[in-house]
Amino acid sequence: MYEQYWGLSTLPFQNVPDPSFYFPSEMHQQALKQLLYAVEQGKGAGMLTGEIGCGKTTVVRAFMDHLSEAKYDIALITHPDLPRDDFLQEISNQFGIKEPGRTRGRAWKALTSHCSENLTAEVETILIVDEAQSIHDNDVFEELRQILNLQLNDRFLMTLILVGQSELIDRVGRNRQLDQRIAIRYHMGPLDSMETQKYMQHRLQVAGSKREIFSPEALQLIWQYSRGVPRSINNVADLCLLHGFEAQRSIIDGPMVRKAASEL
Repeated sequence: MYEQYWGLSTLPFQNVPDPSFYFPSEMHQQALKQLLYAVEQGKGAGMLTGEIGCGKTTVVRAFMDHLSEAKYDIALITHPDLPRDDFLQEISNQFGIKEPGRTRGRAWKALTSHCSENLTAEVETILIVDEAQSIHDNDVFEELRQILNLQLNDRFLMTLILVGQSELIDRVGRNRQLDQRIAIRYHMGPLDSMETQKYMQHRLQVAGSKREIFSPEALQLIWQYSRGVPRSINNVADLCLLHGFEAQRSIIDGPMVRKAASEL
C-alpha cells in the first residue's frame, strides 16, 4: 500500500519468518550456530527457547536454509499440540513416510526404517518441533525422548530440535530423562538499542530503501516502545510507515512513533 511512496519494493516489517529478512545480530547468529553445531556434530538433541516475538522461528527457517536438501531429510512440525498417536502420525506425514502404520508399534517401525534408509544413503534425519511449549500431552514428551533411543553404538539416527517459548524449559525439565539428553541449549532475548536500529535499517535495505526514513529519535523511541522485541518493532514500524504515507511525510519522526505506539 505504501511501498511506492517510501521507495520500497516490498513491505519491510511483515511478521512472517522470511529468511531473506534474516538479521544476523550477535544473538541470532549464536542461536543459528548452536543449531548447526547440534546437527553437524551429531549431538542428538538441541533446544532453542526465547520470549514471544524474539525471532526463534526466523532463526529456524535460516537454519533450514543452511542445510542441503541432498544431505538432510527435515520434518518440521509447527502445531505439535496433538495426542500421542496423532503426533507420531504427523511425524510420519512430515517425513513423507508412505505407509506409517496405524498402530503405535507399526508407526515406530516405519520411522526406524526411514531413519535407517537415510543413514544408508548418507542422509541425516532431522525433526524440528516448533512451538513445542504448546504440547500438553506428557506422553508426547515421552515419545520425543524415545526418538533419542534411535541410535547405533556411535551415533544417533535422528537429530531432535525443540523450539519454543520460555515455558518449554520447565516442560522439558519435568521429563528428567529427556532433559538430560538435550545437549545444546540456547535462549533468545530482546535486541538492545543499537541492534534495534541496525535491525530496522537492515529490513529497510532488503526492502529496497535508498534513503533515511526514520529519524534517530524515531529509532530510539521504537526501541523503547518495543522493548527490543522484533515482532513488536515490526508492528510499530509498519504502522509508522502507513501513517507517514497517509500524512505525506518525508520522514518518520518522534511524534509519529508516539502516535503509532498509542494505537497498538
